[in-house]
Amino acid sequence: MPRLHETLPTLWLLLCVGVQSQSESKDKCIYHGAEGNQRFYQGGDVVLGGLFPLHSSPTSSVSSFSTEPKPTKYKFFTSRAMRWMQTMIFAVNEINQRQDLLPNLSLGYHIRDSCDDIPVSLKMSLLLVNGQPERGSGQGCEDTQKQLCPVIVGDAGSGVSMAVQRTLGPFKLPLVSYFASCSCLSNKREFPAFMRTMPSDAFQIKALVKLVHYFQWTWVGVIGVESDYARFAIQLLLKESERFNICPAYVHFYPVALIQDAVEELVNILRTSSATVILNFSGESELHSILKECRRQNVTHLQWIASEAWVTSKALWEDFGDLLKGALGFAIRRADIPNLGSYLKRVNVSLAQMSQFFSEFWEETFHCRLNGSLNTHVHGEMAQNWPPCNGSESMNDVYTPYSDVSQLRVSYNVYKAVYLIAHALHKMSTCVPGEGPFQNGTCGSLISILPWQLLHYMKHTNFTTLGEEVRFDDNGDPIASYDLMNLQRGFDGSLQLVRVGFYDASLEEDKDLVIDEPVIMWHKGEKAPESLCSKSCLPGSRKARQKGKPVCCFDCIPCAEGEISNQTDSIDCLICSKETWPNQAQNQCIPKTLEFLSYQEPLGIIIWTFSAFGAFSTLAVLGVFIIYRKTPVIRGNNMELSFLLLLFLCACFLIGLTFIGKPTDGLCRIRYPAFGISFALCISCILAKTVVVLMAFRATLPGSNVMKWFGPAKQRSSVILCTCVQALICIIWLMTKPPFASYNSKLMSATLIVECAVGSEVGFWCVQGYIGFLACLCFLMAFLARKLPDNFNEAKHITFSMLIFFAVWITFIPVYASTRGKYMVAVHVFAILASTFGLLLCIFAPKCYIVLLKPEQNDKKHMMKK
Repeated sequence: MPRLHETLPTLWLLLCVGVQSQSESKDKCIYHGAEGNQRFYQGGDVVLGGLFPLHSSPTSSVSSFSTEPKPTKYKFFTSRAMRWMQTMIFAVNEINQRQDLLPNLSLGYHIRDSCDDIPVSLKMSLLLVNGQPERGSGQGCEDTQKQLCPVIVGDAGSGVSMAVQRTLGPFKLPLVSYFASCSCLSNKREFPAFMRTMPSDAFQIKALVKLVHYFQWTWVGVIGVESDYARFAIQLLLKESERFNICPAYVHFYPVALIQDAVEELVNILRTSSATVILNFSGESELHSILKECRRQNVTHLQWIASEAWVTSKALWEDFGDLLKGALGFAIRRADIPNLGSYLKRVNVSLAQMSQFFSEFWEETFHCRLNGSLNTHVHGEMAQNWPPCNGSESMNDVYTPYSDVSQLRVSYNVYKAVYLIAHALHKMSTCVPGEGPFQNGTCGSLISILPWQLLHYMKHTNFTTLGEEVRFDDNGDPIASYDLMNLQRGFDGSLQLVRVGFYDASLEEDKDLVIDEPVIMWHKGEKAPESLCSKSCLPGSRKARQKGKPVCCFDCIPCAEGEISNQTDSIDCLICSKETWPNQAQNQCIPKTLEFLSYQEPLGIIIWTFSAFGAFSTLAVLGVFIIYRKTPVIRGNNMELSFLLLLFLCACFLIGLTFIGKPTDGLCRIRYPAFGISFALCISCILAKTVVVLMAFRATLPGSNVMKWFGPAKQRSSVILCTCVQALICIIWLMTKPPFASYNSKLMSATLIVECAVGSEVGFWCVQGYIGFLACLCFLMAFLARKLPDNFNEAKHITFSMLIFFAVWITFIPVYASTRGKYMVAVHVFAILASTFGLLLCIFAPKCYIVLLKPEQNDKKHMMKK
C-alpha cells in the first residue's frame, strides 16, 4: 500500500476517536490529525458523503521518518471527476426541490477528494463518517463539526473502494460506488455494506468473450495493470474463454507506475506477437503511456478491445486517434440528464469565492493563474508563465470534459447512486410502525439514522429514473446492460464513439449480445481483422508446407507486395493492377490511397504555418516602415522600392499555400506562374534598389546627370519591364504545354500520387533560370557597391541575401530531382520560404533593428557622420 506510513497513525486515531465520540460528551471530544479543508459541503437533515478522484498520479517521495511527512503532490487534475462530483451536487439539489420525494427531509452533501489513492481515500472516508471540527475551534465536536455521513457515494476505483469498504464494512456503513466494477466486490462476506450502480466485471467479461467469439478471434493478447481490478477480470476472462475455445497468446501485467523499461517490455510483446487483437484492463492514464510507446515503435496494426474503464475516454481519442480508430469496447449505458449541461456551465463565479478544486479546474481550463494559487504542482512548471485570470472567462468559449454531457455514463451512475439513497430514505420516511422490516415491525429512524438500517432499505429499493428501471440483485449489483461502442472517424475527420450493438444480461443467453456489424468501422480495412492461431491459410496468404511435418502443418506466407489471394488455402497469389493495391488483409485489390500534400497533415501544417508567419512578419515590417517613413534610415534606402519589395515578399510567402491541397489542372496552372512572377518582382525590386545605389554614388561626381535616368518612375518601369519578361515566358508556357494534375502509379506502393506535372520541362526551367539570371545581376551590382560609404551599405546586405538565395536554390535542384510525391512539393515550398526569409531578414532586419532598438542612430547627423 503506497505511502501508508503517512496516514496510518491519523487513520487509526480518526477511527478510534470518531467511534468513541458518539458516546462521549462534547467537552471530551478531541480531534486528532491534520485538518482537511479541501471539500464541498452543504448541510441538511441527512448529509451524503462523496469521494471523487479529482487528483491522480501521486509523485514519489521518500520520507526520512524524522519529521512529519509533507502532503503528497499529484500530477494530474481530472476534469471528468469534477463533472461526476458536480452531478452528485446537482442530484441532491434536484431531489431537494421535488415534492414527491423526501418532501419533509432535506439532503446535504460532504464531498472530498480521494486522489485515486488508497491512503488518502481511507483518511477522507473516515473524516466523512466521523466529522471534523472547524478550524481554530476549541469547543466540543458536536457544536463545531460537520454533520456525520451515514452513507458514502464512492469511490471510482475498485482497489480504493475495496480498501474503504474493508475499513467501514464492519460498522455497516454503506458505500455506493459509481465506477468500481471488480467482481470481487460482490462478495458479501468480505464487503457486506457495499453496493454499486456500476455493473460487475463478471457481466462485462461474459460480454467481451462473446464479442471475441462472434468475430472468430481465437488468438488474442491479454494485458492489464497490476491491480485487483485487472487480476480478477483477467482471471474471469481466462475461465470464460475456455467455453469458446479462445486461447490467450500471452497474459501480461504491468505496474501502475509505468517506468520506461516496463512500457518498452510490454510494447515489444505486442509488436512481436502474432495476436492482433488486444484486450486491455487498465485506466486511461496507464494506457496513455502504452500507446505513446506504440506510436514511437510504430506498432499500429493492433485491434484494441477496451474495457469500460477507458472506452469512453476522450483524452485518449484526441491523443491517439490514429491508433485507437476502430477500437471496440463495452461502455455502461448512457443517459441524458435534463438541465445538467447548463448547470455545469454555471461556474462563472467570483474568482475570490472559488474553492481550491474550482481554482485548479479554472486554471487548467483557461491556462491562467488565480491570485494566491498553490496549484503549480498540478499544472507543472509552465503554469508559472500563465497570465492572471480576470474573471471574464466563460465556459461557453472552451471545450472541457467537465462540461461535455454527450457521453453521460459514469455521471449517470453517480446520479443513480444519489437517487438510490434518496428512495431508500423515502421508504424509511413512509414506513408504518408495526409494518417495518426490523424486529417487532419497527422502522428505521430518520432522527438519528443508523447506517445498517439505511443499508437494509437500500438493498431492497427499486426505482425508476429517467425512464430506466433500476434494480439490484442479492449482491447489491445492478442488472448489467452495456452499449457496444466503436471509435470511428467521421467524414469531417473527427473521432466519435458510435453505438454498434449492446449486451443485456437480462435476456436469454443466445440473445443477450446484439451487434450491428455493417456499422462498425475497423482500424484498417473494411472487414474485421484476423487473429488466429494459424491452422489454415486465410485469404491474403498462400500455403508453404513445412518439411518433415504432416500436410496440415504449414506456414502461411503473406502474399508479396502488390499481390493478393482471395481464397482459403490458396497456392498462388494474384498481382493487382497498376491502379489498385491490396487491402490490409491482402484478399482483394482496392483503389490506391490518394497521396498529396494536405493542410491537415503535419508537413502541410508546418508549411502553411511558416507561410502565414512569414507573411505576417513581412506585413509587420511594412507597418514599421510606414510608421517611421519620415526617418533618415527609411528615407535613405529608397523608401518606395522598399514598400514594393515588402508587398512582393508577402506575396511570395503566400504563394507557398498554392502548393498545398489536392492538385487540379487549374491550381497547377496558377501555382508555377505565380511563383515565377512573384519572385521576379522581388528580385527586380532588389536589382533596381542596387542600381540606384550605384548610380546615386556616381551622380555625386562633378558634371554627372546620370540620376535623371533613375528617377522613381524609371525605377517602377524597370521593375515592370523585368517582370514582363517572366510573364511572357509563363504565357508561352501556358499556351504551348501547360502544367496539369496527374496520377502517378509508377511506384509500387499503396498510394497513388496526385501531383502537378510541369508539362513543358523547358518552360519550368526557363522560369527558374530567369529568376536565377535576375539574382546573378542583382548579386553583381550589390558586389560592386559593397564598398560604398556606410550610409549606402545596404548593398552589403543585398550581397549576403543573394548568397543565401543561391545556396537555397542550388541545393534545391538535386533534392527536387530525387524526391517524389508530396515530399517533392514540400522541398519546393521550403526553398521558396527559405529564400524569401533570407531576403526579408538580410535586407530589412538591420533597418528594423536601428529603427526599433537603436533610435539614437536614426538621425541625419549619424547618417552623414561618415
